[in-house]
Amino acid sequence: MDLALLRTFLAVHRAGSLTRAAADLGLSQPAVTAQIRSLEQRAGRELFVRLPRGVQPTPDADELARAVAPHLDALAAVAHDALLTDPAGQGLVRLGCPASLTATLLLPALAPLLDEGLRVVVSGGRSDDLLTYLAAGRLDLTLTTSRPRLPGISALPLADEEYVLVGAPRWKPFDRAARTPLIDLAEDLPYIRLYWSSVYDAKPPSDAALVIPDLRGVLDAVVAGCGAAVLPRALCAQALEAGTLVALEEPEIPPIRTMFVAVRGQRVRSAPVVRVRDRLVAVAAHW
Repeated sequence: MDLALLRTFLAVHRAGSLTRAAADLGLSQPAVTAQIRSLEQRAGRELFVRLPRGVQPTPDADELARAVAPHLDALAAVAHDALLTDPAGQGLVRLGCPASLTATLLLPALAPLLDEGLRVVVSGGRSDDLLTYLAAGRLDLTLTTSRPRLPGISALPLADEEYVLVGAPRWKPFDRAARTPLIDLAEDLPYIRLYWSSVYDAKPPSDAALVIPDLRGVLDAVVAGCGAAVLPRALCAQALEAGTLVALEEPEIPPIRTMFVAVRGQRVRSAPVVRVRDRLVAVAAHW
């Protein structure tokens, strides 16, 4: 069977969407649709149920994914190492990192490795998207705040990331009923929803008054007095210490999410990737 069809199938299975799989593969959506139909014809059965948004794999598709994923991932890893590792052995590492971690934790951790000549290309995004890119071979490893559940991906826990509801001093005391303007990273309020669900056991009271697709921008907007936001404590620690921001709530159990470092397969073949992973594991003990 054509490996390209299986590669496309696995991308669709992991993305849950023909459109997202096409973007991951660098193909057009019609091309991906045609390849999936061709594979279904060869298999003699339906592999995906088309939904209003995305696709849902059938049990046959889940079984096929479990069978082919380890082998395709291994082939992708071999090809990736052969193409991207430089002759001097320093290597190029393609690293994914959620926006909340890049400036506060990732870059300081990488500094000694960069001094040694390591070359790194950092890609930002949401954890689920970064894991999809990792599985597809577009990344060597990624930091993630969700436990990887994709076939062929292994992960090590690093540390817990605590989230704080913050605002300029003028917004305290915080009254949820007063409709304080809310600021978040996206329109679906990923950080606000996390906090409201964990602390208040409720949905957010309103849409975001301001959406900025960068947590540094969210931090700047909150310091400027635009409203309240939920931020990782590591990101806003200096502003809290300086008094330009205050914690608007002090819950007994604050929301936390565990950070992981994820790689393809159980055994990493690239020495530069191992160096980055081991460095992150070592410094995470002090986060």
